[in-house]
Amino acid sequence: MGKGEGNAGKLRGEILKRLKEVQDPELKMDVVSLGMIREVSVDERGKVSIVFRPTSPLCPLAFKIALDIREAAEKVEGVRKVDVEAVDFLWANQLREFLKGKG
Repeated sequence: MGKGEGNAGKLRGEILKRLKEVQDPELKMDVVSLGMIREVSVDERGKVSIVFRPTSPLCPLAFKIALDIREAAEKVEGVRKVDVEAVDFLWANQLREFLKGKG
């Protein structure tokens, strides 16, 4: 395992720890335990991509949860940029545009 891979793996672990602090406001459970986090990838430069699935295709809190996910990941030392994408969500395109505007 190269140095960059080790650092990316460490960052990924720290990000997942932070994501366990992000709660679904309705269910009062963290997004990791709920299985909402589908993928977390980190490159050697600290760019993070997180794919999450809201609890329903019409989840009214998906925009807030997406912001909370991004903010939690951004707090991890070494993270330079965070992209969050929703899957199986009716307004995924609108969410992507919303997050761009909040970035």
